[in-house]
Amino acid sequence: MLALFRTQPPAFRMIFMLEVWERFGFYTVQGILTLYFIRFLGFNDSEAYYTFGAFSALVYGMVALGGYLGDKILGTKRTIVLGLITLALGYLALALVNKEQVFLALGLVCVGNGLFKANPSSLLAKCYEKNDPRLHGGFTLYYMAINLGSTFALFIGPALASSLGYAYAYFISFIGLVLGLANYWFQHQHVANINTNADNKTIPFVYWCFVVLGIVLATLIAAYLLQHVLFAQSLVWLITAVVVAIYLLYMRREDKRVCIRMLVALVLMLEAIVFFTLYQQMPTSLNLFAVNNVRPILLGITLDPQSFQALNPIWIIIMSPVLAMLYHKLQQRGLAFSIPYKFAVGMLCCGLSFTLLYFARYLHDNGGMVSSWWLVASYFFQSTGELFVSALGVAMVAELVPVHITGFVMGMWFLTQGLFMTIN
Repeated sequence: MLALFRTQPPAFRMIFMLEVWERFGFYTVQGILTLYFIRFLGFNDSEAYYTFGAFSALVYGMVALGGYLGDKILGTKRTIVLGLITLALGYLALALVNKEQVFLALGLVCVGNGLFKANPSSLLAKCYEKNDPRLHGGFTLYYMAINLGSTFALFIGPALASSLGYAYAYFISFIGLVLGLANYWFQHQHVANINTNADNKTIPFVYWCFVVLGIVLATLIAAYLLQHVLFAQSLVWLITAVVVAIYLLYMRREDKRVCIRMLVALVLMLEAIVFFTLYQQMPTSLNLFAVNNVRPILLGITLDPQSFQALNPIWIIIMSPVLAMLYHKLQQRGLAFSIPYKFAVGMLCCGLSFTLLYFARYLHDNGGMVSSWWLVASYFFQSTGELFVSALGVAMVAELVPVHITGFVMGMWFLTQGLFMTIN
């Protein structure tokens, strides 16, 4: 595995660690948010589901805008830093605010994620030449960074929330983002020569004032939408329609060969919506299934039921280098499979994960509880499927889409992860 890391571009290590710390902060919040709504804000299960769905939809619904800002206005690197700062402030606010101000803090998190999320992937894509054989393996390893951060988060977050309180868990998220900023500051020389046209421009002070004003307004709007779930869902669909229309306009400007590749990318994004609709059961229905219907004992160790969510990133960490090495070996033998084939395998794995849980219902004890090993096996297939779909989605964009709109289309890809929350 270390050999695979060494073959990646120099910027890979910096972007890898950037993603580790950012995802640590985000998943610390996501892992406890549903029960936070129930136990701290007094929501019932249905209200918690819908509010979490609105939060997830907004988190990813704003990503296309962040990608566009990175491509065309602020530059990829400046947008990354701005997103990290905004997220850090959002997590700090969650640690400090009272019940009446929670949605303002969550709104700030939505905006920060929108600014940040598409741009590290876009920056990494620019490190590879077209048809670079390292691309699929590199993005699979990059996806491992996401899950390294989330693994620690899904153990630490619930433990802190239950022992010390939610404020301490949110403050740890803030610390994670500070470490992410420090990582960028000390290693930014690795991406000094990787620029979009916007990166090469000087941004006037008055433009920065407009950017800050835009963040404040977007935070207020997001806070309002989080309290009006149906309106938030409708807005995400409207954003999706606008983004797809812009994408189709970009397609019309390209020659036939590029247009066909972009059409393939669009079809794969539609397929991904189905995958993510199933995937998002982990922090919602599967989390409550673990709390209410699974014996929380694994290898003789009693666990916090919420920590079963950590099985997902653990399997990702185990399987990422396995698949990256498999891609490398197949590439050497001329047997590399295209991304559409890999997406199909991912969907099959996802289906198997839920089929296992269907059969688990026949093997419960008198209290309605089942063995935790059913979750272990289900998460294995779900996580392996994730590596074939979600991990390669960003590689798919880098491979099929023209470089001058990479950030925007990365945002469009992540928008598919918000769109499913309006379906759930």
